[in-house]
Amino acid sequence: MRDLQFDNRFVRELPADPEAGRNVRQVHGACYSRVEPTPVRAARLLAWSSEVADLLGLEESDILAPGFAEVFGGNALLPGMEPYAACYGGHQFGNWAGQLGDGRAITLGETINAHGQRWELQLKGAGPTPYSRRADGRAVLRSSIREFICSEAMHHLGVPTTRALSLVGTGEDVIRDMFYDGHARPEPGAIVCRVAPSFIRFGSFEIFAARGEEPLLQQLIDFTIDRDFPELVHAEPDPGQRRVRWFEEVCRRTALMVAHWMRVGFVHGVMNTDNMSILGLTIDYGPYGWIDDFDPDWTPNTTDASGRRYRFGNQPHIAHWNLWQLANAIHPVVQDSAALERGLAIYAQTQEAEYRRMMQAKLGLAQWRPGEAGDDALLARLLRLLKAGEVDMTIFFRRLADIDPAVPTLDLLEDAFYDPARRAAVEPELLGWLREHGARVCAEALPAGPRQAGMNRANPLYVARNYLAQQAIDAAEAGDLSELQALHDVLRRPYDEQPGCERFAARRPEWARNRAGCSMLSCSS
Repeated sequence: MRDLQFDNRFVRELPADPEAGRNVRQVHGACYSRVEPTPVRAARLLAWSSEVADLLGLEESDILAPGFAEVFGGNALLPGMEPYAACYGGHQFGNWAGQLGDGRAITLGETINAHGQRWELQLKGAGPTPYSRRADGRAVLRSSIREFICSEAMHHLGVPTTRALSLVGTGEDVIRDMFYDGHARPEPGAIVCRVAPSFIRFGSFEIFAARGEEPLLQQLIDFTIDRDFPELVHAEPDPGQRRVRWFEEVCRRTALMVAHWMRVGFVHGVMNTDNMSILGLTIDYGPYGWIDDFDPDWTPNTTDASGRRYRFGNQPHIAHWNLWQLANAIHPVVQDSAALERGLAIYAQTQEAEYRRMMQAKLGLAQWRPGEAGDDALLARLLRLLKAGEVDMTIFFRRLADIDPAVPTLDLLEDAFYDPARRAAVEPELLGWLREHGARVCAEALPAGPRQAGMNRANPLYVARNYLAQQAIDAAEAGDLSELQALHDVLRRPYDEQPGCERFAARRPEWARNRAGCSMLSCSS
């Protein structure tokens, strides 16, 4: 572990907060504040990702050594680590919130692996920083398990995401009011080590634009391009055009990420601009959720329950709105409104094209026939029926590959329905849809084997359903980590049949319909 090589360009090349200490303050003229993790009572390794360890060049012996939990629980630093908390702002639920920053996340440093790849190591829940406002900088076990599980599950689903190296228990309780209803209680604390090439986000640029700190805004833009988008440096010698190309690339990556969310049924839950990665990675796993019964109006976030701004079906629009805020922020440096508008148009075009491509794969079609009389209408009708019939999204699409297109029936969809009455109401029309879809498939005459294999590569069998995560949390809080390990393992191969793991592919049980953690969640963690 001590062989990790650090090249901390963010702290080396960008201005630091001249003031030291953890005291909460407004930080001007700086991209970060130097701050070390606050030690914990009893750091203990609870879970780790072998794939992320491999990325970093860590061996199993490194992970299981006593010193690992000490470093990744915040009690010790390795040579070369230069911890800091980043300064940024953001729009939260559509309103400018001013300075936010890393209130409980502390970056340890940027390590370079044997392949020359840069990986930033960040501890979430490592204690207070100058950006903690009224909070304690800690995180509870339940939210840390959810972040650890989902980060890795999303990667194995093929969704752009930050990663998670480890989950460390702190041996300390954290006081949290889970539903902000005056019933605070102690919960076990934990720390996740998040891993990504960069944790720079839209809000990193917004804060300097809002404050009129244009030289620093330009410095951060050019630093981000040079470090995180080196292909643009080589392709475009003109700095002005390079910034335009950079924004276009951010738009493309964001579009691809959101299209993947819609493909697998993921709802971020809190798509504030400070939670949007400049690399187009899914970042900041808080009150996220997974669609069980298909409902484009569903949001897992209790804070968003009234307006449902961040509901499942609205995510493509919100990503566009967030990019618009980024465009406004960088305009003082780019100074080309038309170019920024073209970037926003690239987002819309890319998102639509990627979504269609992915839905084509989910439906097992060789070609997509656009238009109201084509596959757009076919898909729209299906989604309407899935919602009306309260049909499980993951189970329906996965089983679709096994339905005989020549003689379609609902037999294989028996356990995809949540409500018998709603099933009965849509059954005739859904069967008609299956026949129309089957006729499309038969007309294309794709061999059944390759078609089914392609559909199964687009339609996961296992996803990180909320109730599965909650079961792992309940067991872990009782001292049993076996459920967490079992869930983590099965989600490493989400598209493959895994004998003996059928319970992880089951629809949400009725007891979980309205249970906390299984249906709605808060931002409290």
